[in-house]
Amino acid sequence: MRSPVDHLVIAPILLPLAVGAFMLLLGERRRRIKMALSLGTVAALLVISMALVAIANTPVGDRWSSLIVYPLGNWPPPFGIVLVADRLSALMLLVTSILGCAALVFSLARWHRAGPRFYTLFLFLLTGLNGAFLTGDLFNLFVFFEILLAASYGLVLHGSGTARVRAGLHYIPINLVASSLFLVGVSLIYGVTGTLNMADVGRMVPALSSPSLVLFEIGAGILGVAFLVKAGMWPLSFWLPTTYAAASTPVAAMFAIMTKVGVYVILRLFLLAFGEEAGAAAGFGAEWLYFGGLATIVFGAIGVLASQSLQRLGGYSVLVSSGTLLAAIGTGNSAVISGALFYLVVSTLAICAYFLLVELVERGRQAGADVLAVSQEVFGDPDDEIEDEEDEVGVAIPATIAMLGGAFVACTVLLAGLPPLSGFIAKFAMLSALLNEAGSIKPDDWAFVILLMLSGFITLVAMSRSGIRALWVPSGDEIPRVRAIEILPIGALLFICVGLTILGGPAMRYMEATAQVLYWPQVYAQDVLGTGAPVRVPSEAAP
Repeated sequence: MRSPVDHLVIAPILLPLAVGAFMLLLGERRRRIKMALSLGTVAALLVISMALVAIANTPVGDRWSSLIVYPLGNWPPPFGIVLVADRLSALMLLVTSILGCAALVFSLARWHRAGPRFYTLFLFLLTGLNGAFLTGDLFNLFVFFEILLAASYGLVLHGSGTARVRAGLHYIPINLVASSLFLVGVSLIYGVTGTLNMADVGRMVPALSSPSLVLFEIGAGILGVAFLVKAGMWPLSFWLPTTYAAASTPVAAMFAIMTKVGVYVILRLFLLAFGEEAGAAAGFGAEWLYFGGLATIVFGAIGVLASQSLQRLGGYSVLVSSGTLLAAIGTGNSAVISGALFYLVVSTLAICAYFLLVELVERGRQAGADVLAVSQEVFGDPDDEIEDEEDEVGVAIPATIAMLGGAFVACTVLLAGLPPLSGFIAKFAMLSALLNEAGSIKPDDWAFVILLMLSGFITLVAMSRSGIRALWVPSGDEIPRVRAIEILPIGALLFICVGLTILGGPAMRYMEATAQVLYWPQVYAQDVLGTGAPVRVPSEAAP
């Protein structure tokens, strides 16, 4: 008999899926009904995700947390489909819900009218994201991955415009290729292990023979490439800055969590399948993640410094964030990963706020004002092709520039990792974990330390330069016309980041406990597959 609380696990999937499907029956003229349904749905998702975080953070006996396993149809795992809500998945659900609320409220000013079926696509995107974070098997991970990608294809093109169509022509084929790689990798893993349940796969790896282990590693490598494309690791990230810069404002803000799907899956599967108990496969791919992450930080930092557009600067900031997280996973240090989880939350919220803020800052300026005259003459500015859907939005108020300037400074401090805000706490936690590691710090780790500090300095320089041009240099541009419904989501996101600064201690304890649980894959497997369940042996390894 399942308790009512257990059914909360499936609610983040069923709720947006059902409401989004229902809205397909409504015509485009019923915007008020769609608006009310969408707002109610994202508000409910926020409450549900907060409840799941509270449940996951509740100690059970001598355990640090509670884990909810929800077998669909009551078919026992690993044979049936299973949803799992633990500390990490509940945290990702909460971040997704916060971003969904902010982006949807911001879009109500005008973006919901820029194209058809916006609300339905938005809710389907939330369905795919929530399902990817909650699923416990690779097959349904693929299903939810495809749902979120299908919705993102429509959202990338939302608002039309030449630049968005051009970006979509890059974004869609690349993700279709990633989906194909996903299928190939999953097929190899299933062929070797005979299961798609993540916990079961992790339990089987130590029992694989050498030939089967090679095939398993090949499958895991192909699967990893599919998610590294989504995470934006260099050199697979060439599509990301252009796509994020061309997307409409609420879509770009929501896409801040899309790269974290790849990071989440890599973190989950890496520690389940290639942790310390994986035998000969332990640590497989760690060096690729580490050095690939470092290369992504370098590429993103160079792009941030070279960007002459506020939108492209945001896109490259996403790459810096992804590179930092991938390098942290590659260190194999649980203390570094706990700091990286804190950084994941802060950087995602800050980047979302930044994308929303950019439209308001750019609204009162002439198109291409960020681009140097020489660069405009030689190369042109692709962002100029994005048409403004309305000439005038909102009202001009005396404090507009002050509010936008203050928000821009807050985003700069958060993304650069400067004190006193939570971005500094996140970076300090990662640096202290590396520098205080038992024994002497490894030479490779110095590269991470240096790049982490250098990328913050470069972000500070680039954003200060862009902020001065946009807000502090006197010009003939008009004061931006801003609505309260547009500034409130930005303020709410920054307020949460400030709250994470004040409550940094409890937040870091949650992240530390999450990292510790991730490094206990055998406990996760027992909870998902059943306490005391015997270790299954692949047929090829059986006597």
